[in-house]
Amino acid sequence: MIAPGTAQGVQTGRARAATQVGLRLNLGERTRQLLYDATGLAVAAVMLFPIYWMVATAFKPGHDILSLTPKWIPAPFTLENFQDAITRPYFLDDVKNSVIVVGVMLVLGLTIAFLAAVGTARFGFKGRTAFLVMIIGVQMVPLNALIIPLYLMLDRVGQTDALPGVIAVYLAVVLPFMIWTLRGFVANIPAELEESAMIDGCSRVGAFFRITFPLVGPGLVATAIFGFIQAWNEYIVAYVLLSSPNNQTLTIWLASFTTNHGPQWGPLMAGATLTGVPVVVFFLVLQRYLAGGLTAGAVKG
Repeated sequence: MIAPGTAQGVQTGRARAATQVGLRLNLGERTRQLLYDATGLAVAAVMLFPIYWMVATAFKPGHDILSLTPKWIPAPFTLENFQDAITRPYFLDDVKNSVIVVGVMLVLGLTIAFLAAVGTARFGFKGRTAFLVMIIGVQMVPLNALIIPLYLMLDRVGQTDALPGVIAVYLAVVLPFMIWTLRGFVANIPAELEESAMIDGCSRVGAFFRITFPLVGPGLVATAIFGFIQAWNEYIVAYVLLSSPNNQTLTIWLASFTTNHGPQWGPLMAGATLTGVPVVVFFLVLQRYLAGGLTAGAVKG
């Protein structure tokens, strides 16, 4: 036995007290971590539930969709809603139009935004600050407030009910964000890397494309994903500018499921599911390039 009044007894008491304090701290940290995890799971469930309900409704027969007692799992499930959706008139034409609009917009947008980002991040010129401020200011203007002026302007040049007019509007809307995002990626890459390559014999253009361009890969991928989502899901501009059924996009095609008798929920949810699939596929395809770009951007000190 250790006497309480001895030095060894005092040290033992302090060690026990420290151990108890450590246990309480660890318990508190674990409790906070569990609380954070539970909060994150709750937020994720709230955000993912509409997507799950859309997909589940797409597989439900009509009587289950309109039932007052909700069925959380589509059992039995049916594919009639998808069949009804894809057999609607102009479905394939609208898919083609959406692919053309988004594809052309992405190629032009990434090219122009990348060149503008390099110019504003690597070179000093008169009016650069005003240009950057203008980019931020343009993003603050709501698109709905510009619908009528855009329609009148495009009507004067004969680009209403035409895909090039929609592409031009999408490009003007998405381009400021693309430039601002890519400029941040280019500015964060040290210019000394290019200078070192130029000392080793590379030209300025060669040093940029061999050193800086691969490191901007994650920024290009992230910007492409944002631009794709914005253009693919846009509805107001396409609805106002495109009037011919064979020139419309998928978001306008979805509006055809709402009739005078109300929405046709089964085919509508099936069409919305089909419309959302390309976004998911596009993200999954580019995700590995995003990770690969981040790995390639690691600089060894």
